[in-house]
Amino acid sequence: MTGANERAADLPTPETVVFRRMTLEDIDTIVDIERECFAVPWTREAFYNELMYNQFAHYFVMLWQGDIIGYGGLWTIVDEAHVTNIGLRKAFRGRKLGERLFRELVAFASRQGMRRMTLEVRVSNVPAQRLYEKFGFRVEGVRRGYYSDNGEDALIMWADLPGGLQPGRAEPS
Repeated sequence: MTGANERAADLPTPETVVFRRMTLEDIDTIVDIERECFAVPWTREAFYNELMYNQFAHYFVMLWQGDIIGYGGLWTIVDEAHVTNIGLRKAFRGRKLGERLFRELVAFASRQGMRRMTLEVRVSNVPAQRLYEKFGFRVEGVRRGYYSDNGEDALIMWADLPGGLQPGRAEPS
């Protein structure tokens, strides 16, 4: 059988992607994705510094058929996680993969014992806000003029995380 079913099998689904820690070798691909996603993308040096020198940083890549199609990062400080960035190649949007990627970040933060999670999002990025709301995030503030490309405000969103590291439980990988 050929046609639509065969073509659909050639596209990733939330169940067919896998995750691993970001490595230095991934940076060039991640910077390419950054350029697809953001008006002011992070630089290669910024990612290098995060991976090499920031003890609070945790970055992951989302793979489909061995290729990086998305990534996300966060900082874990005391009992709070701060999402620094999340990006997905344009060709793979609209397939619930961004939700799957964000779910991975939330689960990681929870396993690390984080009690709350925060992020900033453009006031104009309503689709992202709706995604975060699905995970229990709510607006708790505004950063005026936060985005340097156009001076747009950022909403500060927070959520309480489920679970967290339980006393006596081994630390997750």
